[in-house]
Amino acid sequence: MHPPSSPVSVAALSPEEKEAFHRDAEKRIQTFKYAKPTGSGRVKDAVHLAKGQILRLHVQIVKEGGENNLHYHTGSETIWMVVKGRSRFYGPGDALLGEFGPMEGLIIPGGGRYWFEKVGDEELEIMQTVGYDRREGAQEQRINVEQHKDWMVEKHLQIYEPAK
Repeated sequence: MHPPSSPVSVAALSPEEKEAFHRDAEKRIQTFKYAKPTGSGRVKDAVHLAKGQILRLHVQIVKEGGENNLHYHTGSETIWMVVKGRSRFYGPGDALLGEFGPMEGLIIPGGGRYWFEKVGDEELEIMQTVGYDRREGAQEQRINVEQHKDWMVEKHLQIYEPAK
């Protein structure tokens, strides 16, 4: 049972329905712990930490050559926060959105075009929190605006904006 979560609708629940609402949510509480992977040899790795109904939490480990391409997401928005190392985020035309060090970052709204790279010799460890639009008809996709990188072998990283 997943009753509506707005205060008005929850307040209208009977005591039994409200208790069921709370118990259902409490069954889905998760804990997680981050441990950096070692030895994969890839230029980009991702550690999946938690998956809820609306949110996903990952840490990406970016080595030299692990930058991505100009792209955007539909049906979601993303918060990026550097854990270790440095990153630069860019928008269309390579316009600098910002350079970030540990415990700094930005939010990219759905539809915002961007790409990022690691800066310096240190590997980049960057936390990615994605919130998904669960309204009816919303669809989350990663859409490439520029050519995908060679390391992007997964099919979902190879979807392109339709030609005009």
